[in-house]
Amino acid sequence: MSTEAPDTTEQAAAVPEDVIDPRLMVREHGVRGYWVIFRRRVRGGELGALPVVIGLIVIWTIFYIQEPRFLSAQNLTNLVLQATAVGLISVGIVLVLLLGEIDLSVGSVSGLCACVLAVLNIKQGWPAIPAILVAILVGALIGLIQGSIFTRFGVPSFVVTLAGLIGWQGVQLAVLGETGTINFPFDGPVAALTNTFFPPWVGYLLVLLAVGAYVGSALIGARRRAAAGLLTPPLIDTVLKAVGLGVLLVAAVLVFNSDRGTPLALLIFVGFVVFFDLILRRTRYGRSIFAVGGNVEAARRAGINVSLVRVTAFVLCSTMAAIGGILAASRLLAAGQSSGGGETLLYAIAAAVIGGTSLFGGRGSTYSALLGILVIFSIANGMDLLGLESSIKFMITGAVLLAAVILDAVARRGRAAHGRA
Repeated sequence: MSTEAPDTTEQAAAVPEDVIDPRLMVREHGVRGYWVIFRRRVRGGELGALPVVIGLIVIWTIFYIQEPRFLSAQNLTNLVLQATAVGLISVGIVLVLLLGEIDLSVGSVSGLCACVLAVLNIKQGWPAIPAILVAILVGALIGLIQGSIFTRFGVPSFVVTLAGLIGWQGVQLAVLGETGTINFPFDGPVAALTNTFFPPWVGYLLVLLAVGAYVGSALIGARRRAAAGLLTPPLIDTVLKAVGLGVLLVAAVLVFNSDRGTPLALLIFVGFVVFFDLILRRTRYGRSIFAVGGNVEAARRAGINVSLVRVTAFVLCSTMAAIGGILAASRLLAAGQSSGGGETLLYAIAAAVIGGTSLFGGRGSTYSALLGILVIFSIANGMDLLGLESSIKFMITGAVLLAAVILDAVARRGRAAHGRA
């Protein structure tokens, strides 16, 4: 009797097309397989980042036609710097939205932590690094308090964080005392977070490292799949994705180098996006977040500590709000009573939702924050260049958010109709 393992490729070919894993169809049909998979995903509500990318292209095209300065290197660099602080807050919002919950206090938390940093660093004379660490710890503690109340007493997260939105503003005013605004020195370490730009060679080196890391990760993943007896993606697939990533990153570096260079603030933002994406996709904790957001009872019966997952998600959300508040204070060179106010909360939540994170939980990624914040601040930046009134800006931003929510609901119905909800 032969003991050889059956050929996996022949087995896949013997299975009816309707039940073949979409990833296997690429090997069976080549380029046509990608198109078939794309159509199936769209019909099944698996839209991914497609609507956001299309929307971003449309927005940039419209504003460029109206005002050519919109796509200038200087303006795009400023747009990125404007978006990083709120983008960091949005990364934390994504983690909570994946649970099917919400955190309305992130704006107040970011403002409070920025003021804690300012008081410790400027008024108390603390060195910048210890002051920054304490401000971040304050954000983590706030998340622990709110997450514990939510899980321990069963109070809806909406109510808990709404109370936090109001209450932490009061704490912020108490921390400031009689001081309305505290300014940071322009040449200080806090200001350097958003006023540091790297020379051209650093940008290209980072591109090489990023592409190399992607290729290395893809090859290691393929080797593990082969060792487990699973089909591996074609090498050409990895090559094409690596080339596409390289072209995109080189284009971005060329734009930044045409102005002041690659900004440190952007690297901090992208670093957190990639870091949390790896946690969500490659760790047990990340899979637990998706499981809890998809079905709480099923996750509990599977042995997942639901309360711990929820509390830690709120801790991480408030921690990211603190980091975002610190970068906002760095860019404005000040922290005061208005820190964390205005459109901060609206933009942070809107960015996550517009970027593709579902309000119903269980679907999304931290890249949603990156794409969504580009959409939000592209609209704001473009309308500022055109000199439009704030009222119009709010109405258009609200309409974009509503469209994203409707698209999410329609996609969810499509997934339910195809048994993928």
